[in-house]
Amino acid sequence: MQLGVIGLGRMGGNMVRRLLADPAHSAVVYDRSPTAAQALGLERVTAAADLPALVAALAPPRAIWVMLPAGEPTEQTISQLAPLLAKDDVIIDGGNSFWQDDVRRAAMLRARGLHYVDVGTSGGIWGLERGYCMMIGGENAIVERLDPLFATLAPGAGDIPRTPGREGRDPRVERGYLHAGPSGAGHFVKMIHNGIEYGLMQAYAEGFDILKGANSPELPQDHRFDLDLADIAEVWRRGSVISSWLLDLTSSALTKSPALEGFAGRVADSGEGRWTVNAAVDEAVAAPVLTAALFARFRSRHEHTFADKLLSAMRNAFGGHKEPPA
Repeated sequence: MQLGVIGLGRMGGNMVRRLLADPAHSAVVYDRSPTAAQALGLERVTAAADLPALVAALAPPRAIWVMLPAGEPTEQTISQLAPLLAKDDVIIDGGNSFWQDDVRRAAMLRARGLHYVDVGTSGGIWGLERGYCMMIGGENAIVERLDPLFATLAPGAGDIPRTPGREGRDPRVERGYLHAGPSGAGHFVKMIHNGIEYGLMQAYAEGFDILKGANSPELPQDHRFDLDLADIAEVWRRGSVISSWLLDLTSSALTKSPALEGFAGRVADSGEGRWTVNAAVDEAVAAPVLTAALFARFRSRHEHTFADKLLSAMRNAFGGHKEPPA
């Protein structure tokens, strides 16, 4: 397939690289940085000077993937893009947009004869190698039309054992992408995914902070332990019930710098955690762990613990996220 891509940042550029590793695909790209497309170093890529040039270079029906920060950058781009498109073209938002914005945009584009697909995309800076887990919202026929793109970007089945009893269910799920439902459903599922991520990260961070404090002078001498956190993370990766990719990244960060000297411990939140807590309030669902994890990030910007440094290290490891300024 031919895909238009707007935004060649940390994830957008690598998504183009992964897509074009399959010779069946080609791309027309646009980024406000004129050197971004050249930095890809790929054939089968056409660099457009602006949005009208991007649209003109794509054969209808067009599919254009917007990979920009949520909020105004995405909103303005879709508003500028829509009048340039023709009936049956598709706009795909692969960023971390709020799901209610998806519902509104889909209705606005539908009135123009256009289609809208929201794709919650997980994979961070490792997606080029590992593939992207995708949670998709949109019309059935349009999601089916775009399936070759999703199949190439997804991780694939890999060597993960099949879950017993899944016979007859959607096989795409086992390859790492899910059609979750109508417009907004993809980003809703990704929102909860990221809310859970906050909780998991907080649990690891607090646990390792307790391990670090096991040698505290506040403890009786015979109750103190001088523990090697990097080795503990490493052994837990192997056969432990709490093993995960986040633990893999934790082990790597602690091995490189046991005291995490490169991190101050100011932990940002990118929106999905707040939206997850708001959804829990709207649904009257108790979510004390996810709420506490969000509030812990707020606190980290005023006082910093070793746990906060570990949270920053994990965010940097999976997404290339930098700490917010003091």
